[in-house]
Amino acid sequence: MFRKKTIAYLFFSVVFILSGCVGIPEGVKPVENFQLERYLGTWHEIARLDHSFERGLSKVTADYSLREDGGINVVNRGFSADNNAWQEAQGKAYFVNDADEGHLKVSFFGPFYGSYIVFELDTIGYQYAFISGPDKDYLWLLARTPTVKPEVINQFISMSKSIGFDTSALIFVNQ
Repeated sequence: MFRKKTIAYLFFSVVFILSGCVGIPEGVKPVENFQLERYLGTWHEIARLDHSFERGLSKVTADYSLREDGGINVVNRGFSADNNAWQEAQGKAYFVNDADEGHLKVSFFGPFYGSYIVFELDTIGYQYAFISGPDKDYLWLLARTPTVKPEVINQFISMSKSIGFDTSALIFVNQ
């Protein structure tokens, strides 16, 4: 009896911990009317908050394509000047709720997923997107081109700051 309760407790604890990784930070709202087919393709990283997995990389891109299982292939790529080499990470993503909501879960490490939340999107041409992770330590500005107009950067900083992101720590990527 004790063993069954322990196993059940462990199972629900793991489920709870893993589900927390696909949560939405306070103040962040996924875009509605998201259209995956328009979002697929190559995006350039314009700005981000610093993380060890991207530290020192330039010319960073993210490529999204459909998977046979209905999910999304994710290929993140950047150039490391320190190593004089390209670095690449391959992952997969799936919608957390409905396919028209910009809230996905992405994994680069087996069964572990983290939130990928599109909270602002150029709905006319899908030319830029503001992305959050599972908490306010993760923030990106992506664009279809290696540069964007200053108005887009100003909107990104203003909106992100109003939600509670530390925009003073933003890194603008050398493309």
